[in-house]
Amino acid sequence: MKFGPDNYNHEERCSEGHSAASTIATISAALSADPDIDSSAIEIRMLGPVVLLEGYITNGADRDKAISLAAMIVGEENVQDRMLSRFLRQ
Repeated sequence: MKFGPDNYNHEERCSEGHSAASTIATISAALSADPDIDSSAIEIRMLGPVVLLEGYITNGADRDKAISLAAMIVGEENVQDRMLSRFLRQ
């Protein structure tokens, strides 16, 4: 699986035949594979070519990492952050 920018924008990649489900699965796998992020409460949805990251994060670094990973897959302009902070109190 290759992550990273290429010469196509997300709309052009979608026309190549991959579905919203495969995009969601790819982003979910990338989030799950990263040991530095708690993605257990992050939900991924698609609205046309836009990826919506929703749910909860437990620290600010998780937000940045989740957005970065999704942007590597669909392009920065196609990621919408709707995550809420749920910082653990100590």
